[in-house]
Amino acid sequence: MTQLPSKLELRSELERRLNADLEALERAQRGAIEGATHEEAKPENDKDTRALEASYLARGQAMRIEELRRGLAEVAAFGLRDFDEQTPLALSAVVTVEDDEGEVTLFIAPHGGGVKLAGGRVGVVTPRSPLGLALLGKRAGDDIEVVVEGKKRERTIAKVA
Repeated sequence: MTQLPSKLELRSELERRLNADLEALERAQRGAIEGATHEEAKPENDKDTRALEASYLARGQAMRIEELRRGLAEVAAFGLRDFDEQTPLALSAVVTVEDDEGEVTLFIAPHGGGVKLAGGRVGVVTPRSPLGLALLGKRAGDDIEVVVEGKKRERTIAKVA
């Protein structure tokens, strides 16, 4: 099994991925604004809501952009700690959890939940997610329970770094 990247490398990759998402969302928002203000977007009658819909889309994208900017700042600023088998889990822990279906390695970060890093070998989980919340404060060897799609799943914390 190949060695996982360092926490610094994981955080850097997460920052790059979030920056790419931010840039794509900013481009999409510029397109929505252009669509809302373009000459052809003027309503032809009182039932024509194209410009209004485009403005709602641009507003929603602007809110998402601000959320992503805050998340990116949190990721860039959060400290990377070392953990051992006795250290309670917190942000920056790299955790391997096992269940009947196998094992998965997770990086606990303040933002970016669901992102796959290191070629898909490490998943990002945040403290706001049920799994991230269940991991906080636990130690290697502890069991956790998480409800996924309405089903309770038990997992064991196998490794911590």
